[in-house]
Amino acid sequence: MLAIGDKVVYPMHGAGVIEAVEEHEVLGQRQEYYILTMPYGGMKVMIPMKNADSIGLREVIGEPDVPRVIDVLRTAPIQTNANWNRRFNVNLSKIKSGNIYEVAEVVRTLMLQDRGKKLSTGERRLLDTAKQILVSELVLVCNKDLSSVELWIDDLLAESTTDN
Repeated sequence: MLAIGDKVVYPMHGAGVIEAVEEHEVLGQRQEYYILTMPYGGMKVMIPMKNADSIGLREVIGEPDVPRVIDVLRTAPIQTNANWNRRFNVNLSKIKSGNIYEVAEVVRTLMLQDRGKKLSTGERRLLDTAKQILVSELVLVCNKDLSSVELWIDDLLAESTTDN
């Protein structure tokens, strides 16, 4: 069970800190909610406690797991010949999984693709979402500010393109 002060990831929204557990009435039904504060934009999110598992709410990774994220960002992406619609759906399902390594794959692949040829509007939004999710979790894990983590990711991807 999660508690106040826990750092968690809400798939498709990013990482945040549980600031409170409150009871609220929504649509005539009273239930308890986790109240999260997200580092990206300072947004507050209410998540029904009874739905936490089904929506994939999970604790952030530990600091020992960060090198694996770095490896994913540095690894050359597998070339896919799929059309953009299929690529989009594969990337969207990776983001929805809530798995930081899959989200890092999406960030890496789309950022490198954007350097070669510009992304479609849909893929640009997907990249922005994936990057926000990845950055928000790394901010909480590494205790760094948003801009430092964003620059760090950009530098890692710059290294991966010069190594290959």
